Amino acid sequence: MSLVQANSKGDLGETDVFEILQNDRRRAVLQVLSTSAGQTDLRTLSRRIAEQETGESPPPKNIRKSVYNSLHQTHLPKLERAGIVEYDTVRKVVALQDDAPYLDRYLQITTPYGGSWSTYYRTIATLGFLLVLLSLLDVPVLGGVDPIIWTVVGLGVVGAGTVYQLWRLRWLYLKRVL
Repeated sequence: MSLVQANSKGDLGETDVFEILQNDRRRAVLQVLSTSAGQTDLRTLSRRIAEQETGESPPPKNIRKSVYNSLHQTHLPKLERAGIVEYDTVRKVVALQDDAPYLDRYLQITTPYGGSWSTYYRTIATLGFLLVLLSLLDVPVLGGVDPIIWTVVGLGVVGAGTVYQLWRLRWLYLKRVL
């Protein structure tokens, strides 16, 4: 088994990336940290992951404690050795490294409802195209609406989805810019 150590550029080989991402809790750490501003304390991180795992808020104390211990003893040190997070074991705070977002291409980026964002955008674009086409062909009911209206509505839905997605991941994007 690989020790999973980042090279001088912080890049990991694909085998190491998959070894890291094969664990649900490590993926949860990356998901929670990508939506957090700056550092997150271990207690908050473990509570949020325990909530995801149990679907309860607040999660049961024994689950929170189990998540806390596994993060502290196993998962965060492994992510730190790989150059993905910075983990201060004394202050018990953790933050994503600046170059950690390169892992995004290995993670499925999903909406809160389970579908991928690419599927969402593809569906809206296809539906918008069909509505405009059917309007131009004067299909009953749809033909009564100007194609420009369908275009504006479709672009509005795509724009709203984009704003929502950017807002949800705002701390990750702001950290890259600042």
